[in-house]
Amino acid sequence: MKYSWQKTDTGLTARIIICFAILTILYLGFITILYYLGLGFIPIVIISGAFILGQWFFSDKIVLWSTGAKIVTKEQYPVLHEIIERIVSANGMHKPKIAVINSRVPNAFATGKGQRSSVVAVTSSLMDILDYDELEGVLAHELTHIKNRDVMVITLASLFSTIAWQIMQFGFFGGMYGAGRDRNNGGAILIIIAVAFVTWIVSFLIIRAISRYREFSADRGSAQMTGKPAELANALMKISGSMNKVPTRDLRHVEGYNAFFIVPAISGKTIANLFATHPPVEKRVERLLSMERSMY
Repeated sequence: MKYSWQKTDTGLTARIIICFAILTILYLGFITILYYLGLGFIPIVIISGAFILGQWFFSDKIVLWSTGAKIVTKEQYPVLHEIIERIVSANGMHKPKIAVINSRVPNAFATGKGQRSSVVAVTSSLMDILDYDELEGVLAHELTHIKNRDVMVITLASLFSTIAWQIMQFGFFGGMYGAGRDRNNGGAILIIIAVAFVTWIVSFLIIRAISRYREFSADRGSAQMTGKPAELANALMKISGSMNKVPTRDLRHVEGYNAFFIVPAISGKTIANLFATHPPVEKRVERLLSMERSMY
């Protein structure tokens, strides 16, 4: 007998389809407005496309290099390799590379465009605070991100947002440069900047919404892979609780990678829930414990 949370997560697929449909409609309108205003859109698309391709091919390498993650062998970290080998074998996945970061911030992340090029990274302090089953839950969470191709989805979703941002900057600086030369174009440039800004904001919010649901989905995937939702809930609470003990300097050093981490390195309660890349830890724990209760 399968519980509801053990079945295929159709919600993730549906949300991604809806979000991409909204983005497509938004950008068709955006391109139409730009066309009538006479902006040189093709050059900007080419520049932005080159930026996205660079991000696509090098982002995972940049993340590993900038976080100080080092690929480790089975001889160096046998427990990490043993857990991951068992999970990927049971779920028909390719084994990712495994990296360790020497950091006082307890956390983990996955990167890579697909299963064959993926890396799962954990910090040294994470291994210090979690027991075997809790570590298994965290690793299964990161493996779910790889299985769901989350990096590829977010990169594609970010394409339109990046183009809108480039156009907004182009319009702003182009307007400043040409303001004294042709005042008749001032109104059109302001419209371009306004349309690009609205497009970027909507894209930004949609991407964050996808990202938050991805975390719920990865938690659920971890529970499916391990059959131990409560262990991941315990791990999330330990990681979140340990953040208060980490020096602020260390947290700020890794804050830029919060979108990758299983738990953001710095959290706060502001309007900012709309802009968060992760749902609140409390809600994630609540869902996991509900899955645990459903098993009995």
